[in-house]
Amino acid sequence: MTTSTVTAPPSDAAPRKDAAPDPARARLRRRLARWGFVAPAVLFMLLFFGYPLVRNVVMSFQHYTPKTFFTGEAPFNGADNWSSVFQDALFGKALWHTLVFTAGSLLGQFCIGLALAVFFNRRFPLNGVLRSLILLPWLVPMVVSGIVWRRILDQDTGVLNTFLDTLGLGGHTPWLTSPGMALLSVILVNIWIGIPFNMVILYGGLQEIPKELYEAASLDGASAWRTFRSVTLPMLKPVITVVLVLGFMSTVKILDLILALTDGGPADATQTLGTLTYQNSFVGLDFGAGAVVGNVLILISAVFAVFYLRANRTEGK
Repeated sequence: MTTSTVTAPPSDAAPRKDAAPDPARARLRRRLARWGFVAPAVLFMLLFFGYPLVRNVVMSFQHYTPKTFFTGEAPFNGADNWSSVFQDALFGKALWHTLVFTAGSLLGQFCIGLALAVFFNRRFPLNGVLRSLILLPWLVPMVVSGIVWRRILDQDTGVLNTFLDTLGLGGHTPWLTSPGMALLSVILVNIWIGIPFNMVILYGGLQEIPKELYEAASLDGASAWRTFRSVTLPMLKPVITVVLVLGFMSTVKILDLILALTDGGPADATQTLGTLTYQNSFVGLDFGAGAVVGNVLILISAVFAVFYLRANRTEGK
């Protein structure tokens, strides 16, 4: 007698171990994971950048005085702050000084920094030691540098005038007390401070250029200038862009160096948008006017950043 075994068909209700995961649920998990990583940075930006920016814009439309800190009352006055700032002749002066100071500082820092980077790109004794010494101006706090240079550039007792007088070149130059010389002196001091930063970044970019390109240029009989113009500069272009953008962002808003050197004088010859913001807010106690000048600085930086991003996007295409 034979016994037959009947196998029951698999039940549809039983779970299948090899069932494919739900694509929609997997996408949701990935999206939540991405937002989980991004959320802390977004929260940080909103708290420490977004809120102060919005508060500064609102303040520029308010009558904000020291009394506001006690009463909490800051009535809106429309565009009165903006019109009073733009009608002030000092604002136009400060804007022009800011442009001259920024352009002169960037040009000097970049040219000298690039020359030093090219110089240190070759091997010679004490290369590392000399590069380390050149970094010292960058490591010193800007206020300290300003105070030291104020002593050096003093018309009567400064080291520079004493040295020039010893050489018979005239040691009575009013570096910081003449309206015609003060802005130039401040620019030169800022160039001295910014050279190490430019040199370090550009030196790092030079180290990344393949040596084979220089060997090929040498075999083609290219001169040193032709090699620099056709090989070095094109390969350094991304690094140059970063250096100029960072330099612009840090230079256009400089305050502490100018306060330490000239305090915006003499006769407002070194007054910039940064110092004007300080003067309006903490000397004149007109916080609304100070916020207006601060917003103009933010707008200038934003316009520069937009042009930079567009140029990079066009270049990438």
